[in-house]
Formats: sequence, structure tokens, C-alpha cells
Amino acid sequence: MKRIALIGYGYWGTNLLRNLFESPYVEVAYCADLSSERLALAKNRYPSLVTTTDFEKVIKDPKVDGVIIATPTKTHFPLAKRAVSSGKDVLIEKPMTMSGREASDILLLGKKHKRIVMVDHTFLFNGSVLKIKDLINRGELGDILYIDSTRANLGLFQSDVNVVFDLAAHDFSIIQFLLGEKPKFLHATGKSHFNKQEDVAYITAHYTHDVIAHVHVSWLSPLKIRQMQIIGTKKMVVYDDVEPAEKVRIYDKGVVKEIISEKLKEQIKIGYRTGDVWLPKVDIVEPLGLLIKEFVEAISERREAKSGGEFAMGVMEVLEGATRAIRTGKKVRL
Repeated sequence: MKRIALIGYGYWGTNLLRNLFESPYVEVAYCADLSSERLALAKNRYPSLVTTTDFEKVIKDPKVDGVIIATPTKTHFPLAKRAVSSGKDVLIEKPMTMSGREASDILLLGKKHKRIVMVDHTFLFNGSVLKIKDLINRGELGDILYIDSTRANLGLFQSDVNVVFDLAAHDFSIIQFLLGEKPKFLHATGKSHFNKQEDVAYITAHYTHDVIAHVHVSWLSPLKIRQMQIIGTKKMVVYDDVEPAEKVRIYDKGVVKEIISEKLKEQIKIGYRTGDVWLPKVDIVEPLGLLIKEFVEAISERREAKSGGEFAMGVMEVLEGATRAIRTGKKVRL
């Protein structure tokens, strides 16, 4: 069991604190927030909780093993830097920081002080995503041809990061986990309609073996959409996170290419294969609980976490590259 402190009791902080209290691996040391009103809400829900508005009090406590940072993105870098420098292991809400340079500085600081740096890429612990990863690893889908993902809703508009950093962080963490790599280069387009931050974006990422991934993210959609299609040579998968139960569907469908003439290989016949649609059994466990368990185990075993700093750095490079591609209108190599 480790003593963990939560910094930030906002929208995501409420979910984290609930899972911290439910975890058998954690003793909640503190909940810190600048808002006394927010802390009063937390204290009302968890009467035994120790609350404070003083971040320094938390990181100077030698009995605190790890710190979870769930504050606005612009504060991630200074808070994580201070915590790591004080000898604390850290778990940072996504996106890791505002820039790749800040993320790199945190990783270097973590290595210098021999501290665990982990990022809350929650979908790496999601039962549906884990099932799809298992299918890919076992060759059930064949070779991956492309991935298409849409993540859209009406709001919440962010003031410090754009829609790419806010929403596409999920999609590209999932894709990086499924493919085991980051893209070689990408194209992107997007637009800001109401403030300086882009609120809609279309990103096409190119990976090895001619695999492409297209990600559409938006804060300006009348519908809440959380859908990803993974197209393989053997089978196809639709992952719909909005579905209450049947989140993963596997389609035994595909294209059959037949060469009509060996001498004229450019003359081919395209056929279609249609089979069953089936719903795999997916473990129903709250991802945040598994994420916290992974953080505790990484601290205990002094090892790189599943969504550790190196993995998160790969995601950061994509988010930063996509934003640069949108604003310059040019292809970006990573």
C-alpha cells in the first residue's frame, strides 16, 4: 500500500479520488486544490480526507509516496517539476504538458532523481481496448490496413489547449498502443471558430507498412461520438465507447483480390467476403482502478509504467506535430 496525494479536485479529480478511496493498494494522503469550496465538497463526501490548499505541504511530507496531478494542462509542468525535484513519483493527467519540450524536461528530471513519471492515458487500461490489442497480437485481424477514429461532442471548450491536445490525446494513445509505434509523418487541418484554440481538427497519420490512421476530433458536434474502426486483412473491428454494453463488434468481412492473368498482374478481380458479426467477451473493470494499480506497482517495483513517460512522450510528439501541421499547412515528420 502506498500513500498517494491528489492535486486538483475538478471534473477528472472527482473520478480519481473515488478510485483512490476504492483501491486496496492506496492510502489517500491528501487532496489539494486552490478552491476551498471544491475541497469542502471532497471533505463532505470523504470525511476522513485530509485537505489543503498548500501544494508545498504535500510534496514536503516525507510520508507521501506519489502525487497525482489533475489540474489544468498549463500547470502540469511546474507542478510535476516541483514534485519530481522533491523526490515524489508522479502520475499526470493527459495531456502530459503543453509542449514536447516541457515533457522532455520532466522525463530528464525523472531520470535524474530516479522517479517514476506516468501519464493518465486511461484507455490503455480499458477492457475494450485491451481486447482489441489481444486480437491484433493473436493475428485475428490479419495485417492492419488503416484505422479511422472520431471523437466529438458539444464542448467542453478549453482555454489552454486545443481540441487536438484535449481529445486526440485519447485516440493517438490508443493507436500507439495497438500498433506499438508512433507515426512517421502526418497531415492535419483544423480551425478555431470561437477563440485562439482549434475546436475541430482532421489528422491523417502515416505509419510503417503503409498503415494510415485518420482521426477527427471536435468540440462542435451535436452528437457525442466515440467510435474507432480498425480494418484488417482478415477481420474488421468497430469499437464504440458510447454503446452501453456492446462496445466491440468484430466483423468477419473483407476484400478478396484475385489476379486474372499472371502475365498481366495489373488486371485483377475484386471480390468480397462476408461472414458473421460477433461480440467478444470484454472484462468490465473501471480503467481508472487499473491505472492506479499500475501506478502503485510501478512505484513499488521501480519500473517504467505501462503509460510511462516514454510512451507519453510519443503521444506528445504527435499532438504537437498535428498542431504544427494545422497552423503551417505543411506535412510534419516526427
